[in-house]
Amino acid sequence: MELKNLAFLSEQSEETGAVGAIAYSHPGDRFHGSLIQDFELLVLVVHNTDQWISSQVGHYKYGDLRYQIIYVSRNELQHNVITGDNNNILQCLIEGEIIWEADSTLSNLREELTVFGSDLREQKLLHEFASFLRMYVEAKRYIQEGHVVDAYYNVLEALGNWARIVLIERGIYPDHAVWTHVQSLDRALWKLYQELTVSSETLEQRVELVLLACEFSVMSKMNDCSGLLLRVLGSRREPWSMEELVHHSQLRFVREDLPLILRKLVFRSIVKESAGWPSFIGGDGREIRYWIET
Repeated sequence: MELKNLAFLSEQSEETGAVGAIAYSHPGDRFHGSLIQDFELLVLVVHNTDQWISSQVGHYKYGDLRYQIIYVSRNELQHNVITGDNNNILQCLIEGEIIWEADSTLSNLREELTVFGSDLREQKLLHEFASFLRMYVEAKRYIQEGHVVDAYYNVLEALGNWARIVLIERGIYPDHAVWTHVQSLDRALWKLYQELTVSSETLEQRVELVLLACEFSVMSKMNDCSGLLLRVLGSRREPWSMEELVHHSQLRFVREDLPLILRKLVFRSIVKESAGWPSFIGGDGREIRYWIET
């Protein structure tokens, strides 16, 4: 199929703000999940807007061709590259055919994924560590409260974050088949994964073993994984408020987990805190701000 010959894919509409389109065709005998369903073609249309389109979806038919269009903003696409939240969109971006682009946005983003340079690696590391830390803390809380199955789910997710950290450290973008890569790259982590999933120990014993390993091994990576945040903190002499940090453009993809990361960094004496500023909500409270020694 010559995708570029399909008129509905080659329209460059300035009115809609679209900056490009990528098409990803699927062999009919492969399973692609509920989002793709039985459509022969997935089309990703990217819009140049700061607003989020929330991955709007349309289903269409062109002759005998059934296709699905997903509309995303440039910001959403960049966010997905860092967080890995939508595998279908990422697969289309990485493997699909660029039908047209008004500028080089799509080509540059694909090149960034292929090269996986230091800036993207640093963003991915911070995101995966933030997700790991959230899952780890939740698992500890659940195990202490006796909710073993919930603790198991969270610690399994934490191991997945750990596995992606391992790949990122080796310069591999963790797009799919994470454990297949880790099996040959980090035998200790692979063995820990097996201990959690197929061991003959009780579920509670397995969870506690992995939590102990997480505390010992991954927390030692805190300084390296938090490099982007630490550089932001050190970019000026004045301490940073939490409000300033959660709205910082370079930290927007870890906004929800930022308070947890900061408190852990303070606990480990990597980040300093000062409580000498009047609270913006009034009263006698003093606002805590954060800084690092340079």
